[in-house]
Amino acid sequence: MKRILMLVGTIFVLGSCTENARVKNFGGEGVINLPQGRKLVNVTWKDTQLWYITRQMKPDEVAETYTFQEESSWGVIEGSYSIIETK
Repeated sequence: MKRILMLVGTIFVLGSCTENARVKNFGGEGVINLPQGRKLVNVTWKDTQLWYITRQMKPDEVAETYTFQEESSWGVIEGSYSIIETK
């Protein structure tokens, strides 16, 4: 019975978190697809919110994919976000 309650509790906690909170607090991976024609400038965390700066892509620039990842002290529960640009 305890195992069932623990499982239900874990599912509830993980299910009630946003993707940002799950990636930052529990590790895992997230993906952000930028709007077409936007170029990534910078990205940072503010509590559980992921903030990123974009600008209009110049005609000679190519679309790229970036990985924003955590490197924790113990190497456990490391999260990452892939940020994908489209031309």
